[in-house]
Amino acid sequence: MGMTRSVSAALTTVLFGAILLQPAQAVAQSAALDDAFLAARDAARIGDSKKLDQIASRFQGHLLEPYVQYWRLRIRFEARDAEEIRRYINTNRDTPLSDNVRRDWLKVLGRNAQWETFNAELPALAGEDMEVTCYALQARSRVDTLALREARPLWFVARNLPDSCNTLFDALLEAQQLSEEDVWTRVRLALEAGQVGLANRVAGWLPKGQAPDARTLTAISGNPAAYLNDLRSDLKTRASRETAIFAVHRLARTSPSQAVAQWSKLSSRFTDEERGYVWGMLGYFGAMRHDPAALDWYARASGMSDLQLGWKVRAALRAKRWPEVQAAIDAMTPKEAEDPAWRYWKARALKASGRETEAVALLKPLSAEFNFYGQLAIEDLGGGVQSPPQAYKPVEQDIAAVAARPGIQRALALFRLDVRLEAVREWLWAIRGMTDRQLLAAAEVARRNAVYDRAINTADRTVFEHDFAMRYLAPYRDQLKAAARQVDLDEAWVNGLIRQESRFIAQAKSRVGAGGLMQLMPATAKWVAGKIGLKDWHWSQVSDVETNLSLGTYYLKHVLDTLDGSPVLASAAYNAGPGRARAWRADQVMEAAVYAESIPFNETRDYVKKVMANSSYYANNFSQQMQSLKARIGVIEPRVRDREKPLGDTP
Repeated sequence: MGMTRSVSAALTTVLFGAILLQPAQAVAQSAALDDAFLAARDAARIGDSKKLDQIASRFQGHLLEPYVQYWRLRIRFEARDAEEIRRYINTNRDTPLSDNVRRDWLKVLGRNAQWETFNAELPALAGEDMEVTCYALQARSRVDTLALREARPLWFVARNLPDSCNTLFDALLEAQQLSEEDVWTRVRLALEAGQVGLANRVAGWLPKGQAPDARTLTAISGNPAAYLNDLRSDLKTRASRETAIFAVHRLARTSPSQAVAQWSKLSSRFTDEERGYVWGMLGYFGAMRHDPAALDWYARASGMSDLQLGWKVRAALRAKRWPEVQAAIDAMTPKEAEDPAWRYWKARALKASGRETEAVALLKPLSAEFNFYGQLAIEDLGGGVQSPPQAYKPVEQDIAAVAARPGIQRALALFRLDVRLEAVREWLWAIRGMTDRQLLAAAEVARRNAVYDRAINTADRTVFEHDFAMRYLAPYRDQLKAAARQVDLDEAWVNGLIRQESRFIAQAKSRVGAGGLMQLMPATAKWVAGKIGLKDWHWSQVSDVETNLSLGTYYLKHVLDTLDGSPVLASAAYNAGPGRARAWRADQVMEAAVYAESIPFNETRDYVKKVMANSSYYANNFSQQMQSLKARIGVIEPRVRDREKPLGDTP
């Protein structure tokens, strides 16, 4: 992907075993095998075993034979005998397909209660699978009564689980290890997630006549305000109260203040636990909408989840109420409190209360981490952000040894065929258990083959020996530098943004339709093409590196200029839209780090932090005059209506 014609041709020759043929013959045979491989994949998708069998003979001894044989095996899989399945697994241990086959086989064995064979094969499974996990607990529960206890945590999830898990839940209820209150808890979790169908199915485990009305729950999903306005129930039953709570929850998703008004009229008819739960929920939705009253709602809450506590921290940060920041973090589970964000903000809260020594004790270990908050921690301790020195550079012998591994070769062949999902899985399987030095050699193999996303991600896995030039690749630096200079943008920032957008894969396409290095949407690309006078623009040009960079940098500069020149606001706008980036500001000056942390969208919040942290490392790699991260991100100016700059006809 993205390879030059000469590299691609050379790789084709090696990978498809045509080195003894004349060049023209080799290219022709490789092209034919490419077509045959893709045809085999298509045949497998529709279950055409006859066509698969016809193609399979052409791949005997071929690098990609495991895939063709895997597709053949999958057809009528349940009818395959154990020896045929074992033979495939043992022959193809160096590919993730062996684990796929073992996982599918374990499911068949579990459904058929063939526990002896199931138990023999289970320890070799590398990946995790919920259906297999529940079968494994079923198998253990036959000889170990304590195994059922391990199934209990699986109950408390807000999603559908496989039938193998439901068998365990039936056993738990029969053994009185799941209570009626536990059933209501999962009903509530399902309703929180908007999974009305799941809530109704879970309610089937309640005693007869105690479940909420399914049609009422469905109606509430569409119009919670109408239900609350017309509420006539006496709310004496658990089902009626949980139904009303669901209506308040659904209304709070779109209008926390309206939900609070409705809840204030009803709350006296609920238990203390129910009131504490609902106020925590209202605080959560209010905080996500940056409602100034959110902290007041939180003050009446109890029994909050880590998610609710996280948003209480964010609301307190925006209000500069440091004691509440610390209290909310202290109330989190130990695992959640270890998140870099919460360690950093707790240190800041301690510092604000004069507990400098305790703050430094949190900041020092955090400063050794290569992330947004690690960089802020370094600066809070008086240091500056720098890339760690490159302790090791792989030599040609090490690179060749990694490149010779069949799994690496298969992955590269699949990347060349643009079968990216399978290629990524093959690559990840091939680098399992590698040392830092082997990982860096594998990253170099990926870089030389223009598989830049794997080069970056593989270098990102090292624990002790790092190569930040590889972690923060800039494969199109010359073209990008020229495009950035044309519109007066910081090339380190643009590289940091592209690293998050596409990992420098020029042909990258997103699930929402964005394309190219800078992941432009069709309407945006067309708008910019008109602005810069790009004649005969066609969407197919989005994968052209120079065209994509010209369009993307122009749009990024336009967004930057209309958002106070703030790279944090512009990064948020590039991901979520300029209107949202504006709306997330406050009525007073705010630290940019607080703005980033309180972005309501999980994806955008993570994106902005990573783009800005990336920018620092790129600036360091480019030997630019180092600017601290805090100086780079600056502050976010207040949301003042009369100074808003229109975005014109931006799509």
